[in-house]
Amino acid sequence: MMDILFHVAGAPIRGADAFIGAALLALFLLSATLLAVLHAARSRRLEGAVANERQRDFDERVADLSRMNAELSGRLRAVSEVMADRLDSVGHKVGQGLEQSARSTADQLARLGERLAVIDRAQANLSALSQEMVSLKHILSNKQTRGAFGQGRMEAIVRDGLPIGAFTFQSTLSNGSRPDCIVKLPGDDRPIIIDAKFPLESFTAFREARDEAQRKKAAVRVRADVNRHIRDIESKYLLAGETQDIALLFVPSESLYADLHEHFEDVAQKSAAARVIIVSPSLLMMAIQVMQAIVRDARMREQAHLIQAEVRRLLEDVTRLRERTTRLTTHVRQVNEDIETVDASMRKIATRGDRILQLDFEDRRAEPETTHPEGATLAFGAARAV
Repeated sequence: MMDILFHVAGAPIRGADAFIGAALLALFLLSATLLAVLHAARSRRLEGAVANERQRDFDERVADLSRMNAELSGRLRAVSEVMADRLDSVGHKVGQGLEQSARSTADQLARLGERLAVIDRAQANLSALSQEMVSLKHILSNKQTRGAFGQGRMEAIVRDGLPIGAFTFQSTLSNGSRPDCIVKLPGDDRPIIIDAKFPLESFTAFREARDEAQRKKAAVRVRADVNRHIRDIESKYLLAGETQDIALLFVPSESLYADLHEHFEDVAQKSAAARVIIVSPSLLMMAIQVMQAIVRDARMREQAHLIQAEVRRLLEDVTRLRERTTRLTTHVRQVNEDIETVDASMRKIATRGDRILQLDFEDRRAEPETTHPEGATLAFGAARAV
């Protein structure tokens, strides 16, 4: 019986049991070690196989990468060549496009320069026109210069339409007044008076009125100024036995004339009743054309006897021409008759000559070798007999 070495959980442990347990533990540890070694060897084999597989895979991938790199290099070379060709063509096209663009730009710049020159000329014309408008505004703002402007327009219309001697400017009447223009019509010593001093300040105020009160005030002023000027014309220029029964009041603007008849019809009616006819530039031109026709008709009547004398002389010349033509026709007829007579004589002469030639031919055939004066005399006498 062996000694008890120790107790475990109340159970006695003897030396044999401890030895057996140690042996079993050693066997377990050896088995575990063997299993671990086997497992490690297996793991190393597996790892070697995996490494080999990975190496093969790596080699295949490297080979694929090399192949792909070669293909990519070839493609890159092809692409580079294509790109070089395309870049060359694109560069050529771009060069042509730039050249065309340069030419087009140069042409456009040239046209732009021409247009700018035209614009500069138009700008100069506009500047000149604006200066003229400013000067016209200054003229219309000053009463004296405005009167000179209306006087100038009226004189231009009269000079263009009537002959010299049919009108005068700034003449003096018997009462000492000096109208702007008088027109003398043929057959009547009394001239027609034309006045060009139309009141414009009140019309300017009427147009520039901002409210109804100012407009009414300006309208009252227009009526007063125009009526006063009409009375002045009636008293100064309508002289019995010296001037015509009507006078013309010249308005130097069509728009002013239209405003007068649109807004101040009563003033126009009073003016017509006072025998003062308000005319615009177009109406004055029509009146001057009528006067021109009257002057032309009067001058034609004055020259009618001269025209009749010339027509009489023309008829005499025609009569003499007809007589001379008749005599010439008689001479031509006689010449034609003489020519026909000469032609008949020439035909007779030609016929006789033919007969003489035929008779001479027969004599020569009968006696080809004999020629003496008696035969010739006989032949000539026979020819004359024929």
